[in-house]
Amino acid sequence: MKSPLLSLPGAVPAEGADEGVAAHYGDLFREQRALAGGAGFVDLSNRGVVTVTGEDRLSWLHLLLTQHVSELPAHRATEALILSAHGHIEHALYLVDDGTTTWAHVEPRTQEALIAYLESMKFFYRVEVADRTGEFAVVHLPAGSIAEVPADVVVRETAYGRDLFLPRAELESYADGNGPAAGLLAYEALRVEHHRPRLGFETDHRTIPHELGWIGSAVHLEKGCYRGQETVARVQNLGKPPRRLVFLHLDGSEVHLPPRGTELRLADDGPDGRKIGFVTTSVRHHELGPIALALVKRNVPLDAPLVADTTAAAQEVVVEP
Repeated sequence: MKSPLLSLPGAVPAEGADEGVAAHYGDLFREQRALAGGAGFVDLSNRGVVTVTGEDRLSWLHLLLTQHVSELPAHRATEALILSAHGHIEHALYLVDDGTTTWAHVEPRTQEALIAYLESMKFFYRVEVADRTGEFAVVHLPAGSIAEVPADVVVRETAYGRDLFLPRAELESYADGNGPAAGLLAYEALRVEHHRPRLGFETDHRTIPHELGWIGSAVHLEKGCYRGQETVARVQNLGKPPRRLVFLHLDGSEVHLPPRGTELRLADDGPDGRKIGFVTTSVRHHELGPIALALVKRNVPLDAPLVADTTAAAQEVVVEP
């Protein structure tokens, strides 16, 4: 779904997973600095919006999600995952309940598969699941923003800012009064700075929650059964995940950033060394320079210098080995 804000001056469309919104509006670092200072907004209207209504909604979602939501207070934000039977991450949901409806935004173009799964699990529960992407657009206000929120708009407030479920018809008028607009590249740079994983970027077909540090924030360890719980409990109690998320400082003299999937090797092993991981997201940060998130094998030494193809990389621990 193409955003009307792509008509704003300087807008350059994003590609790939974030197609449909602006990558930037002409000045990446200015946009980052504005967000970091609590100004402006980010158009996330390409994200899917799903609602669940009905008196059983929270107790029913509690059975399906990795998070404890059966007693979720109204207006309290949380996040949750849906796992496969083997514990691999399939969906990531960013949730808030307004007292009558549970709202979630999800990765672009994943809502149909999510809804299909939820519909298959309704059974006798009094719930209704709906795709509201055509009606509502997600808009992000950074932490510290003093921008006003229109009356009756559902808000998901976190330490990183507020996500608004804004009626899509009001997107352009809201942008007119709450600029400057910042693009996805600025938003992603701050996400990487804060070591926050993203489905489809930090995940592949075999990622489990422990590898990304999603235990606690998205996975509750003391709730009832859900699909994939056995894997979560086994890794938590008996072992360690096979891989771990790391934060990388990349060589700033390189012109190009290593794209997602770029193989990582130990610098001491040279270009023919064995693969020990891969880059998941790489960005240019207004203060830190080129940085990235990556998945590496658990036994990679914490102080080992790495190379992403030919780009030198120094790692910081995100998930303990």
